[in-house]
Amino acid sequence: MPLPPSGNTPWPPPRLEIPHADMDMWRAWYAGDTGHLAQVYGGPASYTRNGIARAFFDVDKRRAMGGDELRMFWGQEPSPGQQAAKLHVPIGGDIAEMSANLLWSDVPTVMVDVDSTDKHTAVSTQAQIGRYLDDRGHAKMREAAELAAGLSNVYLRVVWDVELRPRPWLDVIPATGVVPEWRWGLLAAATVWRELEPLEDGKGVWRLLEYHTPGSIEYGVYRGDATTLGMQMGFDDHHETEFLVKRTDARGRQATGVDRLLITHLPNVLPNRVWDGLPETAPLGRSDFAGIEPMMDGLDETWSSWMRDLRLGKARVVVPQEMLDTNGPGGGAYFDLDKELLVSVSGFLGDDKSMKDSLTEIQFAIRVEDHERTAKALRRQILASAGYSAQSYGEEGSVAVTATEVAARKEESLTTRGLKILYQRPALLEVLTTMMWVDVKHCGAKGVDPAAELTASWPQAVQPDPEATARSLSLLESAGAISTFMKVKMREPSWDDAEVLAEVRRIREDKSAVPAGDSFSTGGGELAEEQSDDGIEPGFDEGQSEEPDEELVGGGLRPELAA
Repeated sequence: MPLPPSGNTPWPPPRLEIPHADMDMWRAWYAGDTGHLAQVYGGPASYTRNGIARAFFDVDKRRAMGGDELRMFWGQEPSPGQQAAKLHVPIGGDIAEMSANLLWSDVPTVMVDVDSTDKHTAVSTQAQIGRYLDDRGHAKMREAAELAAGLSNVYLRVVWDVELRPRPWLDVIPATGVVPEWRWGLLAAATVWRELEPLEDGKGVWRLLEYHTPGSIEYGVYRGDATTLGMQMGFDDHHETEFLVKRTDARGRQATGVDRLLITHLPNVLPNRVWDGLPETAPLGRSDFAGIEPMMDGLDETWSSWMRDLRLGKARVVVPQEMLDTNGPGGGAYFDLDKELLVSVSGFLGDDKSMKDSLTEIQFAIRVEDHERTAKALRRQILASAGYSAQSYGEEGSVAVTATEVAARKEESLTTRGLKILYQRPALLEVLTTMMWVDVKHCGAKGVDPAAELTASWPQAVQPDPEATARSLSLLESAGAISTFMKVKMREPSWDDAEVLAEVRRIREDKSAVPAGDSFSTGGGELAEEQSDDGIEPGFDEGQSEEPDEELVGGGLRPELAA
């Protein structure tokens, strides 16, 4: 569909209210914002941040019937007169960060298929792709992976400005900032929107909409309120959109010159079991937080209870009124516990025994072990439900272990990593192809073939132990069960066949290179003169005489003497 018409058009579209409300809830866990959490789970009366989250409680009938949010720890208001002392464990942000680190701690290897273009162009195209995935490109892909893990999906937009950079680059757009249009489960068009800076008059909410289709972008500026788009305005009516006057035609369109969408969708994982039955939500991803929100809420409650025990465990002394020092009429009274000597007290306390009994010490037990076991069990279950091993979260300490043991402990995390690569790889290759088309069309790239087919491979998450690999290769070689090619392949799994064959040739050349006249194959060096500890030459039998045996000489064992 084109840009929405002017008037009371609801925005964002009503069909996205439930997904956006869930994403807003996940954003609270991802950001670790305790005020946001209290507002999300406190119900519509206490939520004042935006209209989308307020509508969450009215729109999502599945949750409203049960009222689970009102029973959440973060949805409970503190008792009147009691200090709010809720603590938050940012495990949600840790999970999203851990997911991004597993995927993008290293840059994947992107190769150009030599069968899809000529050899010279393949080399130059390969070099240009390496420039796209420089530190900036690497950081952007990692940022996108972290947002996708927390908010279920994210969008990548290819942008260019030759005055800023000679090549196109990536812009990461949160899922709530895009209204997608799907065709057979693939992104066919997308409306990117954002709120503009309020003007001085403070009237209305200004929004900029970009409707992306293959080959063109249509822009629109609207002034409405918090829930509706309002009237469409001119680009020169707002200072942030004045640049579009020269960039667009009379209909507000800009030709991209690229017959493909400049927006790429990156889901976290699929299938989507969160919004089952809601139309046009199946291609959206599934957050790592989906279904574990109550456990994260329970972890916060456990941690807050532990800290509450610490506060209640402070020693207190109950004393009678007569033992308090007064500040004068109407000024209250106090008892100084830091005094080393009590000089005098007012009032009649009776005998010494009654005075001693009048001082009562109170100190509650601090249930450290109970809280620690509960918190540790909750953390383990949260990580397991999210698809990660406790080892990835640092639960097993930092004792040095072999790579095989690390891989075994992180097996669940590595499985999840492999699953997410299935969705990262197509998005990466698609966005790189789009960047090449934009680079050739608008940035003047030479020797780049955007039509070339690409492949991508991720490096191993856990590097093999060199010592263990060497032992395995030695045993296989002794058994005669491995070739030189496979030995090199096992040593360097990331190498392609050409690199492995080149190394095999070098190994064979080193073994066959024997200098002329070097009958002992010493490589041109002199044989070391070995000397035993007792001064006897190696190979000399103590029982034989120093003179050589004539028969032995004749037998050819000492040819230099036989001559």
